[in-house]
Amino acid sequence: MDFQVVILAGGTSKKLVPLVSKEVPKALLPVANRPLLSYVLEQLELSNLKDLIVVVEGQDAALSVGAWISGAYVDRLHVEVAAVPEDVGTAGAIQAIAHHLTAKDILVVSGDLVSDVPPGAVAAAHRRHDAVVTTMLCSVPVGGSADLGSTAGKEKVKKPRRYNIIGLDPTKQFLLHIATGAEVEKDIRIHKSILRAVGQMEIRSDLMDAHMYAFKRSVLQEVLDEKDRFQSLKQDLLPYLVRSQLMSEVLLNGTPQSEENGNDKISSPNNQEVVSEILANASTPSFHKLCAAGHNDSASVRKNHKCCAYIASSSKYCARLDSIQAFCDINRDVIGEANHLSGYSFSAHNNIIHPSAQYGSKTTVGPHCMLGEGSQMGDKCSVKRSVIGRHCRIGSNVKVVNSVIMNHVTVGDGCSIQGSVICSNVQLQERVVLKDCQVGAGYVVSAGSESKGESLARKEK
Repeated sequence: MDFQVVILAGGTSKKLVPLVSKEVPKALLPVANRPLLSYVLEQLELSNLKDLIVVVEGQDAALSVGAWISGAYVDRLHVEVAAVPEDVGTAGAIQAIAHHLTAKDILVVSGDLVSDVPPGAVAAAHRRHDAVVTTMLCSVPVGGSADLGSTAGKEKVKKPRRYNIIGLDPTKQFLLHIATGAEVEKDIRIHKSILRAVGQMEIRSDLMDAHMYAFKRSVLQEVLDEKDRFQSLKQDLLPYLVRSQLMSEVLLNGTPQSEENGNDKISSPNNQEVVSEILANASTPSFHKLCAAGHNDSASVRKNHKCCAYIASSSKYCARLDSIQAFCDINRDVIGEANHLSGYSFSAHNNIIHPSAQYGSKTTVGPHCMLGEGSQMGDKCSVKRSVIGRHCRIGSNVKVVNSVIMNHVTVGDGCSIQGSVICSNVQLQERVVLKDCQVGAGYVVSAGSESKGESLARKEK
């Protein structure tokens, strides 16, 4: 499709400490015992989008990610791994690799996206509308997202619910307004001149920006060159493109946009429900029709552009691994309701037990569980809704519930692990009790200790 794909794979995200480290960057975090990045790469491969630039924060993380890709995807994808400075932001990352971008259109995908929405469908919609940007929107997951104040462990503090406030045209193809992370308790202010210009707008708060964007390269680079303070594609670039689209619309309709036109307020009737207000003033045709009719003024042509939305079906799975809670949720989903994404074959008991794994008498591994290659469990153990990695050694009388245990973990007899994440090479001595904890790589938890809502990790040197 003559698209270049840029995957923003992050580095060692502070939100995911202690799960990530210098040895395990975010892109290689295990989701159902597969690196997180593999989920995006496989969807791109299925859409025949194979010309990829993977952008990683930090030189060491980039080397680790590059080594894994070269082994796993040799002869399947054309991948270039580019290192950028840490904390450069998504817009800064695109600027840093701009000299690599040559195609007419660029598809930018977050490396932490786990989804079965075909990236090719987003690319096709972008081409069909000849848009400057097309953003993929999906239904907000039932448990919320990091944008919506979802937290984990001891961080469970009541925060105001925050939403993406999105304005769409009646066909739901064009993006007319976007405000990310807005509190719906507050009024949403939109210029009257904009409402006159667009005719009708539907305001939605039940949709999530999935961090998959198709851009017209020339416009993307022009805006980033002009607005060199932009740091975020979502927070800065996308709203700017949407606003400038509407400004050119207003100019074409002969209604200059200024503060004196005043604002209309949309009040949310119920902040727990979808905000659904239809604003109607259909005296003017759509600005996209006006654009097609031909306005050859060079400034208008340059600024008048289409910002489009691709709304994924509510039956599709779409989640971003951008918090510890999301890591737990996605691991559970990929061996549960979204198990078609895992790539594994499930047993008659609806679980995944590697043929080389072993477990003792009276040990039960329940449905929606995974026991990885070479792992061993003793007698009278119970595993429920959990993922256990490769080459783990688990003693007898161990209970594991709603947890993720990574590779090469040793668990002593009589341990109880609930709602926790145990990173690779951890040793839990006998009778350890963990509830809603995260244990960093290589940590040793002493015998008989009990922890609740804690993050246990070695200090980084």
